[in-house]
Amino acid sequence: MKRRHYDFNKDKRYLELLAQSFPTVADASTEIINLQAILNLPKGTEHFLADIHGENEAFQHVLKNASGNIKRKVKELFGNTLRESEMRELCTLIYYPEQKLELVKQYEEDIDEWYHLMITRLVSVCKEVSGKYTRSKVHKALPDDFSYIIQELLHERTDDADKTEYVSAIIDTIISTGRSDDFITAISTVIQRLIIDQLHLLGDIYDRGPGAHIILDTLKPLHRWDIQWGNHDILWMGACAGNDACICNVIRIALRYANMTTIEDGYGINLVPLATFAMDTYKNDPCEEFLPKVLGEDTLTDKQRTLYAQMHKAISVIQFKLEAQAIERNSWWMMNDRKLLNNIDFKKQTCHIDGKEYMMSSCNFPTVDPSQPNKLTEEEATLMRGLHHSFMICEKLHKHIRMILRHGCMYAVINNNLLFHASIPLNENGTLKDVEISPRQKYKGKELMHQIGMIVRSAFQNDSDPEERKQAIDYFLYLWCGPDSPLFDKSKMATFERYFIKEKDTHHEEKGNYFKLRDKEEVMDMLLDAFNVKGENRHVINGHVPVHVVKGETPIKANGKLMVIDGGFSEPYHKETGIAGYTLVYHSRGFELVQHEPFTSTIDAIRQGTDIKSTTQIVEMSQRRMRVADTDKGREIKQQITDLEELLYAYRHGIITEREQKK
Repeated sequence: MKRRHYDFNKDKRYLELLAQSFPTVADASTEIINLQAILNLPKGTEHFLADIHGENEAFQHVLKNASGNIKRKVKELFGNTLRESEMRELCTLIYYPEQKLELVKQYEEDIDEWYHLMITRLVSVCKEVSGKYTRSKVHKALPDDFSYIIQELLHERTDDADKTEYVSAIIDTIISTGRSDDFITAISTVIQRLIIDQLHLLGDIYDRGPGAHIILDTLKPLHRWDIQWGNHDILWMGACAGNDACICNVIRIALRYANMTTIEDGYGINLVPLATFAMDTYKNDPCEEFLPKVLGEDTLTDKQRTLYAQMHKAISVIQFKLEAQAIERNSWWMMNDRKLLNNIDFKKQTCHIDGKEYMMSSCNFPTVDPSQPNKLTEEEATLMRGLHHSFMICEKLHKHIRMILRHGCMYAVINNNLLFHASIPLNENGTLKDVEISPRQKYKGKELMHQIGMIVRSAFQNDSDPEERKQAIDYFLYLWCGPDSPLFDKSKMATFERYFIKEKDTHHEEKGNYFKLRDKEEVMDMLLDAFNVKGENRHVINGHVPVHVVKGETPIKANGKLMVIDGGFSEPYHKETGIAGYTLVYHSRGFELVQHEPFTSTIDAIRQGTDIKSTTQIVEMSQRRMRVADTDKGREIKQQITDLEELLYAYRHGIITEREQKK
């Protein structure tokens, strides 16, 4: 055993702590053998998703089918022995065991025979997906009720006649004791857990779709997942922290898409006071600019549509006022041009934008005082106090945001890949841009992302300095729509113009330099160097901007150094992108990009066995199969081995004394 330099005073304290876990030479040696073996296992499969935007059914199905990997495993195992319909039935059983079982029991004549057949097949699939993991890791994924039984079924050989009878007897007993349904549900869940080793979410769980709260409930029991916050996530985090402008934006977006499910059903936010205020204030206003953009089948009545439009306008006007107040408080944001209520000529019904005068499509603002355009009326202030209170006391929302804080940050470097949601601010020449995040405090690149993460967390810490916490809560709005925000990185957010100005040139949001330069390999290399990302096969991976596949755009950019994986999970983007989302899969043989077509429904998947149709594109294959040793976890294990070798040396040379284990 090669020995590193031993600093007696420095290292002994650490080795004594390590000795508490491995009190003898035998214990330390066994652990070294175990860790060395783990290094040679195949690398676990990572899945990368971005911009889910509340599409909970599609998200859950992609998790359940592992972006088509389960279907591929089933075909590899049974492609020569089962018909297509039988393989489809097996896949559906794995994805939705409880619902599929209810359906099967309605038509299956010999249910016991069916149980025996399906359990045998499920065990085969489970063996296949668990093969790259240690028994210890598989054991941790097993449910307590069936842990022993599943382990026996996974590790017994069926080519031995005696063992075949043993396995068959176990399955028969599961059936005879009435535990078949529970067992099938349990082993299907294990398959789903094991086929994805780690899940990376590159931001934007929230907004547009109906089920952001369901997505977060789905993530809660998963063992290994992380998130790089997106601009829509940060908006909800700001609302949860008490930023009233963020609260208005959250409600406005929900009303824009007539999708109140997450706000009302998911979090129980009471919008009746807003509806009452809106109906009274805008009862004679058609609010045409604010009619909802309905996703999917339009089931709204004319009365509902009118009410949503009135509520939409009411909360938007309050939003414009509160945003202007925040901009006034934080002059260093340099966003005075976005206080557009100040620029309205109410007599001429025009608005001055960027030095030009534009006619407004409507100019009915009964709550705006031209002399104090950004001041809330007494009724608006009362309404906002109520909405603020509702967001502050919503226990489920706060649990979800705490989960996002616990599992995420602005960026991550994992296995030689730099992950973030949208951009890193750059200068025109491609160098890192200094961004002011508080008065006279500028940062760039990695330090900028780190400091922003610290500000976000400080907004949720009650022991923070009150003034600093107030400024941190305000900062959520800048992160949402500020020109140098890494989560936005555009010249402006043209919300006001899109509602009230018909001229399309005013709607243009000039993208930042990152988006203009991201096709250049040297720029991506500079970023990877700046974030200290090592290795030959290193990449930047992000989402945020949908890839227009229908127009021939490719998600692979900068000669393979950048992968943009926003393929449009959200329904409004389907026509724009031509697809319905991406999953980037990083397994032991390299990268594959899975391109999804629109998901019909969970009901169709259960009843008809329909699946998301996916196309796999090989992005980058490794010359050799990657092992755990090639990953971040491998580097940790190698360090643990080195430390344990030091402990062995200390034991064998009397520096530390072995302890007898209690019998």
